[in-house]
Amino acid sequence: MSTESPEKEEKKEKPELKDQLVVTQHRKKIGGVEVAYTVTTGLMVLKEETPDREKEYEGEKAKAQFFFVAYTRDDCPDPASRPLSFSFNGGPGSSSVWLHMGLLGPRRVVMTYEGGLPQPPFELADNEFSLLDQTDLVFIDPVSTGYSRPADGEKARQFHGYKKDIESVGDFIRLYTTRYNRWLSPKFLIGESYGTTRASGLAGYLQERHGLYLNGIVLVSTALNFGTIDFTPGNELPYVLFLPSYTATAWYHGLLRVRRPLEKLLVEVESFALNEYAPALLKGDSLSHRERQAILTKLVRYTGLSERYLENSNLRVSDFRFFKELLRSNNRVVGRLDSRFLGLDRDPLSEGTYNDPSYTNILGPYTAGFNDYIRRELKFEKDIPYEILNGGVWPWSYAEHENQHVYVAETLRQAMSTNPHLKVFIANGYYDLATPYFATEYVFNHLGLDSSLRNNLTLAYYEAGHMMYIHQPALEQLKTDLAAFLTQA
Repeated sequence: MSTESPEKEEKKEKPELKDQLVVTQHRKKIGGVEVAYTVTTGLMVLKEETPDREKEYEGEKAKAQFFFVAYTRDDCPDPASRPLSFSFNGGPGSSSVWLHMGLLGPRRVVMTYEGGLPQPPFELADNEFSLLDQTDLVFIDPVSTGYSRPADGEKARQFHGYKKDIESVGDFIRLYTTRYNRWLSPKFLIGESYGTTRASGLAGYLQERHGLYLNGIVLVSTALNFGTIDFTPGNELPYVLFLPSYTATAWYHGLLRVRRPLEKLLVEVESFALNEYAPALLKGDSLSHRERQAILTKLVRYTGLSERYLENSNLRVSDFRFFKELLRSNNRVVGRLDSRFLGLDRDPLSEGTYNDPSYTNILGPYTAGFNDYIRRELKFEKDIPYEILNGGVWPWSYAEHENQHVYVAETLRQAMSTNPHLKVFIANGYYDLATPYFATEYVFNHLGLDSSLRNNLTLAYYEAGHMMYIHQPALEQLKTDLAAFLTQA
């Protein structure tokens, strides 16, 4: 007869959490050349060393299962000669499906040529613009996204915050690098949206905690200083930095009287924003009537909004008001992620009730495409939902930035200063009204990099939105730009 309590017996009999991996072999043409590659798909257990109450070593404890999809080219016997790129999206709460199935992976979701919603049912195609010919790829889903989940007995909430998110993803990167013998490979991070926040934090964490130095970071639609994109009372920055993207949107929809190429128009608007509009907003109520009228006239010219609306808005139009107002008379709203796309406005008289048409355009095709791909081609089976974008991670914890805007640009600056070989590629969409390109330029113009490191930054621009790769011409150009960047870095 056992003398142990039922609770101890139950704890002893609990099975150990194990990795669940599936390996498949494939061949696809990329850039006209056939590439043979191996895909490792599944869940890797992430453990932490745990001290007991007396701070003595107690062993390892499973904390989470990380879902990942890794692509490795077969004809590269020496891993040290083959770049390795870790990729993730943002949200927070987003899986890595967008970069995986839209830009980088060997299979991609089929959208219209412009990136619009195709008629269901949806389909996949070979991605001739995949980056797999240049680098091995590992797509990471942070905890509570995709199939990644906390281990039994662990609370998901602990992973839903800036610090723990970076630590857990960084620890997974270290574990993968160790398990698959890739410490001597050139290493890159590729992040999008909040994934750029994560990538910048990881640049510091990987160096400082694990001694893992990177060759390069790709930032797609950047958010490193939330003060540039957060329309809070008293913060004038976003009004100035969103203005060129408002202009691009109004120009695209034919709402401006100005007739000139977009790039030339944006140079003019940027100059106005910095040299006239910003000083006017800084003057506040001390702005004279004459100065105010001059600003008002140019805002009408550059935004496509009415003088009355701009006057009533006190020369300041926030992003969600712009989405609703620009085409309110037509009962249409413009997309936040990609302002080329329009949606029906069910309540044109209100300031609320906003559904982003550029998000709903991609949600269905990417969800269907990935769920079919993961089972049919990669042979990984899991019956729980694959969390494409999990709103359950909110409220996201920014405890480390309490009473201030989130600012991770300093972490990136320090990482680049510590590792002067680290290069950064920044991709911007002119029609991105979530992380506008002018806000990104502001951040990097104020990074404080030593002059010897400024050539380590490369900014590129595309006539599309937040996920610029859904637009066929931007996808093609991105492949060319990223291949050149990897070779340089």
